[in-house]
Amino acid sequence: MSPDDQQPVDEAPPAGAPAGAARPGEPSEEDRSEIDQRAAYEAELSRLTSTDVMAQAVVSLLNIGARRLAPAGDPQGAGAAGATHPERDLEQARDAIDAVRALLEILERRIPRELTPLRDALSRLQMAYAHEIGPGAPSAGTQPVAGGGAPAGASQQQGPGPEPAQPEQPPGPGPAETSGRLWVPGR
Repeated sequence: MSPDDQQPVDEAPPAGAPAGAARPGEPSEEDRSEIDQRAAYEAELSRLTSTDVMAQAVVSLLNIGARRLAPAGDPQGAGAAGATHPERDLEQARDAIDAVRALLEILERRIPRELTPLRDALSRLQMAYAHEIGPGAPSAGTQPVAGGGAPAGASQQQGPGPEPAQPEQPPGPGPAETSGRLWVPGR
């Protein structure tokens, strides 16, 4: 064997190269780290299911909805060290409720037995939302009336004068409630 056939055992990086630099043809430490992260991400994606992701999204949305219902500066649920959270936002709370309702409908097909705690949390969030918006305002799960006025069919006065007589109607569910889209506490 001639001295030219031998391969170098531990050749140092070229002069002026940063410490820890890879030899030519080998990935750098940064490249190896990126490859490891990508492999870990791929392994996690292969383990996850859409059901897992939706269930986690439901939990996150319930937390966001509750947080957006709390008054601004309320330390309850504000996080570490008593920091205050952003101002409350009833529209975001309503969106969270609507999204949870939609996802729970899908999850019902896959994990119906595991949904009880999520449904309970949604009910509490809906009741808190209904309490915050007060009577007469659209509740979560309903669409606001165009123009923000009274619901269709409600009498509106066009000036002074006696209110027209309305026949008494027996109490019962209205069209929104019977459609299943309106959540009503206690029913």
